[in-house]
Amino acid sequence: MIFGTTGHVERDFHVTGFAWSPCYLLNGRTPVLFEAGFYSMGPLYAQHIRKVVADRNPGFLFLTHVHYDHCGAAAYFKRIFPGIRICASKRASEILSRPNAIDLMTSLSSNFTRLAEASPEIDGNAILHSVFEPFDVDVTFEDENIFPVDPSISVRVFFTPGHTRDMLSYYIPERKILIATESAGCRSQTGQIVSEFLVDFDAYITSLKRLAALDSDIFCQGHHYVYTGSDVKDFFDSSLEAAFAFRRRVLELLEMEKDSVDKVVERIKQEEYDPNPGPKQPEKAYLLNLKTRVAHLAGKTQKNRNR
Repeated sequence: MIFGTTGHVERDFHVTGFAWSPCYLLNGRTPVLFEAGFYSMGPLYAQHIRKVVADRNPGFLFLTHVHYDHCGAAAYFKRIFPGIRICASKRASEILSRPNAIDLMTSLSSNFTRLAEASPEIDGNAILHSVFEPFDVDVTFEDENIFPVDPSISVRVFFTPGHTRDMLSYYIPERKILIATESAGCRSQTGQIVSEFLVDFDAYITSLKRLAALDSDIFCQGHHYVYTGSDVKDFFDSSLEAAFAFRRRVLELLEMEKDSVDKVVERIKQEEYDPNPGPKQPEKAYLLNLKTRVAHLAGKTQKNRNR
């Protein structure tokens, strides 16, 4: 099954807030959250979470990485869910201490908030209109390990760099649930899988293969969809194929455009972003990520030429 909305998936596992940038909830003996979505959507995530957990508070929030659309509501969750502990990589904690990183997340969050305020599909009374709030990480992971949540549930922590350097993936062996978000790519509403390497294509492929080898019955993208059953393997097979196809296309366009990264970015945008009817990543954030991907491949190509 491919689950593309909010609500109960299976095995006490829920998608809350918005399917296109969700917060995942496992409602076990100790409720736990994965990802914190957009800052301005904090109240909506919380409303959905409360419907499931009632008067209990989630014990932990696990963040895969600290991009603004994955960690946005973390500070808000800290305020409204007393006792919740935020978990992320040590590198993520270091990133959150950098003023330039906070400035970028604030800017991108503000852009999204303006889009949300103008959207007829979003209740303006149910969103936050202030700026992004920084937060501290309570539990930092420096090594891969198995983190006990309670006697019935544990979270296996994987370092899966490639999309970002602070990237983690989380696997719950007792439920065979994998929250890997952009470490595994992301299928859009058009059916196209976007390969999400921003810092290292080779590391991204290595991470993707490691995740594909896990015995997963439920797999969560960073946006839009959750896969169950045989659709998990089908997705990983398609994602690996899409990554190499994207690299081939970029290298082809770099040759056609005489190594102009900007021209290649425009060509890819016309193929990958413009046909997508949405909802989709705001254009500014999309172009920032796309240019990073193209420049990375261009740099690797130039290094190979100079050898």
